[in-house]
Amino acid sequence: MSFEKSVIETMRKRQSVRTYDSQNIREAHANKINDYLTNVANLLGPFGKRGKIQMVHVTNNVTDKGIKLGTYGFIKNPSAYLVGVSENNKYALVDFGYTFHRLVLYLTEMELGTCWMGGTFHRHSFEKEIAISKGEFIPCVTPIGYEKDKQRMFDKVLRFVVKADNKKPWDRLFFDTSFEKALTKGQAGFLETPIEMVRLGPSASNKQPWRLVLSDNQDICHFYIEHTPNYSTKLGYDMQLLDMGIAMCQFELACKELALQGEWAVEEPMLNLPNENFEYIVSWRSKEI
Repeated sequence: MSFEKSVIETMRKRQSVRTYDSQNIREAHANKINDYLTNVANLLGPFGKRGKIQMVHVTNNVTDKGIKLGTYGFIKNPSAYLVGVSENNKYALVDFGYTFHRLVLYLTEMELGTCWMGGTFHRHSFEKEIAISKGEFIPCVTPIGYEKDKQRMFDKVLRFVVKADNKKPWDRLFFDTSFEKALTKGQAGFLETPIEMVRLGPSASNKQPWRLVLSDNQDICHFYIEHTPNYSTKLGYDMQLLDMGIAMCQFELACKELALQGEWAVEEPMLNLPNENFEYIVSWRSKEI
């Protein structure tokens, strides 16, 4: 699929929506979503893993099957949910984060609101609604619908609590050739905007676990995760791997819009890591140089 508008601008404006207008998803939008979900290529991630995403329509959070979908009161008046299914392993989760976020951006372009939910929903209720094969689980869901004209105070307070609008600066996220030297925007060259899109991406509890290291000639960008100790362990999976998929999606879509050619490869550079919480994920190699 291709975006009809600037995906970079879509990334800049997208934010979580928790309170929706009561109107149903317009037929034209529902058809576009269904067409998107039936295209296998849209559900395939950079590592070749394919998850599943299903749209479930609701009225007062109750599905057509009469199943009550629980979200601990965080979501008001959604028209539907997009429910994701994935295997529970490293690259399957990264791939799923990538494909799910690409869909989220597609919905944002259509002026549909979304809200990534990894821990604040009753998985058991959603599991009753969709088919899950052995070895699969639901890593996340998002409500969808049209944002209420006036954002509720609850939404604003929650954004403040999770510091959703406070993104870490470059010198805490991005590095020049090694983790010993921070990367500045001026040193990022033609990758400045894609790297900035990584910084602006959503992440669980706004932890922003991505760490990027740019090679000396700016042709390779290494993606690492700095795990938050014990984060999401009670859920039985590493939610922050989804964040790395989001980071890859933001980076790659920005590169494509700017006509920057490159490819993903697992080629660990064996850098000295700041601590035991760092883990290598993948590298993006430019075809421009």
